Amino acid sequence: MRSFDVPTLPVDLTAAIERAGYYPALVGDVVAAALAGEQVRSHLVHLETTFDHDVIRRHVTVLVLTPSRLVIAHADDHADEAAGASVTDGVGGAGASTDAELDSAAAGGQEVATATTESIPLSAVRGVMLTHVVSDPQNYVPGSLGRELTLTLGWGAVSRVDLLPATCGDPGCDADHGYDGTISSDDIALRVSATADGDVALQQAIGFAHALSASLGQ
Repeated sequence: MRSFDVPTLPVDLTAAIERAGYYPALVGDVVAAALAGEQVRSHLVHLETTFDHDVIRRHVTVLVLTPSRLVIAHADDHADEAAGASVTDGVGGAGASTDAELDSAAAGGQEVATATTESIPLSAVRGVMLTHVVSDPQNYVPGSLGRELTLTLGWGAVSRVDLLPATCGDPGCDADHGYDGTISSDDIALRVSATADGDVALQQAIGFAHALSASLGQ
């Protein structure tokens, strides 16, 4: 198999990817290839687990801030249905499939990982939004910022439109005034919970959001 010269990632970013434990060699290589040796100012690695019927699947998202770009890498896996079909097609004929291959096909096909990277110029990032979820707010401890947050980043690739019926302010008016609405960027949203992900992960998410916000408009 052909190999490529991939730049080395900073030690702390490599360690974070390895702690996530989701194909760390693959994720590290695609992130390094996207960075192309550019300096890393801040990073955030987020692992998410989802349930697909009776299958547990994991996804990892890596956000990296450089002096000029926001680099986003996302990796997940799925069953290769085409590979499963080709295995079953060979049953009983020349080059018949092995029992192990048939078992894999019956389970939904060979596992395939997909890793995608995107580079966004910092000048194109339109917003960094942090939504803090605070339980028992009447007893909120100053400086704690809650135990859960959602980090939402927007750069215009995906927009959300919220529409509400427009009014003129007259409670007795029943005329049609059309709609009022807002358009907001909602390209990526990561939910981080101290309970599920740990206090360190929560602090890292806040730190990355602060670093990215400070870099906008420079």
